[in-house]
Amino acid sequence: MSSRIVDTQDAVHTGLVVLDGVGLGVADVVRLADGAARPVPGTDAMKRAEESWDAARRIAATGRVYGRSTGVGANRNEDIPTEAAAGHGLRLLRSHAGGIGDELPARQVRAMLAVRANQLLAGGSGLRPTVVTALCEALESGAYPVVNEFGSVGTGDLAALAQAGLALAGEHPWRGSGAPEPQPLDNNDALALISSNALTFGQAALALHELRGLIGATQVVGALSLLAVDGSYEAYAAPVHAARPHRGSAEVARRMRELLGAADRPTPPLGRIQDPYGFRCLPQIHGPAQDAADALEEVLNVEINAAAENPLISAEDMTAYHHGGFYQAQLALSLDHFRLALTQVARLSTSRLSTLNEPAYTRLKPFLADNEPASSGLMILEYAAAAALGDLRAFSAPASLGHAVLSRGVEEQASFASLAARQTLRACGAYRLVVGCELVAAVRALRLRGLRPDPELPVGRALELAESVLDDDLADRPLTDDVTAAATLLDRFTDIWRGSES
Repeated sequence: MSSRIVDTQDAVHTGLVVLDGVGLGVADVVRLADGAARPVPGTDAMKRAEESWDAARRIAATGRVYGRSTGVGANRNEDIPTEAAAGHGLRLLRSHAGGIGDELPARQVRAMLAVRANQLLAGGSGLRPTVVTALCEALESGAYPVVNEFGSVGTGDLAALAQAGLALAGEHPWRGSGAPEPQPLDNNDALALISSNALTFGQAALALHELRGLIGATQVVGALSLLAVDGSYEAYAAPVHAARPHRGSAEVARRMRELLGAADRPTPPLGRIQDPYGFRCLPQIHGPAQDAADALEEVLNVEINAAAENPLISAEDMTAYHHGGFYQAQLALSLDHFRLALTQVARLSTSRLSTLNEPAYTRLKPFLADNEPASSGLMILEYAAAAALGDLRAFSAPASLGHAVLSRGVEEQASFASLAARQTLRACGAYRLVVGCELVAAVRALRLRGLRPDPELPVGRALELAESVLDDDLADRPLTDDVTAAATLLDRFTDIWRGSES
């Protein structure tokens, strides 16, 4: 990659993401992880990094600085002799590059590299600026270091970043081509590089981006299901949500009115006086999930732009501040909250699936079956969705309840934000399958009833899209491929929900 650096306002082309240690967002991390954008360090940010590096070396040369002139963890009081200082950094990286478990996929590692490069540009690490350039080169070429899954308890992704550090030093393997030239990392660089939760932040950003979109897609699926059972629009009426003005619930209700083409004050139905909870309580369950997503994104936006390294190098007053800014209680709690809210949304989807299989609501055969005697139709989808929901429920167990006492008792707490991020990533697949089951049922019910919403409405466009993808064969048959196709289709439903479908 060219060493060219730019100001943020100059990056008007959508193929660029300026790393400035200030304004990187979740969507930017996703684009960089997917190779859909090229990273460019900002001018002021690189200057900040250079000043921090210069200050760190001067501070370490005149006083004791954790990890630079001393050991780490329980070895914090052990000084590093001057003659051993040059090799101390590499020894630290080698000793901490002990990640275990499966290799992480490319996009998770690339998300980590993007976050770490941006954090370094916040100017508190005191790490040599050429490391930023090397990380950007790797992001542009597609090369990424081998990183194993386990090695963090939420007080720093030490193992993962040590593996990345050894790769930067030329001592650890890369995947792909175009790895940057080896970096001369020393005692002033090692701890500065690994003192971060960049992998956790990257994984959390990827999970949040996917799941936020899927929650929106689920609203579209819920709207199709509502039409299939002649549901009421009353639950989404503006006066209902003005009377109880939770932001997320009111926004979900507004979106439902837009999807369905409903008035702010819809006419009450002539049939059922009110619907099951799967329809009637959709704003009250989707709303908290959207609020939780917003809260999580707010935490991530702080963290991926934060100079949280310990010690924090302040070039302004030439001081190394020793602190606990690496501790990720806020992120762990936000991730746990988000998964719990997400599980409620998925559980509501299984409720609507059961309603779609019930003749009292559809006026069709049980389980939306064909006309053969005792046909099972979509019966198995209730079981399959419940099984996937079971996994989702397990992934939603609060990771922040974890506890660890490490390094001879010196580090006597752990946030387990790293586990929370992994669990949130794993929730994506299970969630997709739950909602995919509902979508298969909703489309079949609408087909059987011959219901076609206005194609100009978002819900009408969604049905047309689903019918173009999902098999219309009503015979009893394996439904695996149907659910797989429906789960994949949810990404396009997200575009409909956002109003940006092509």
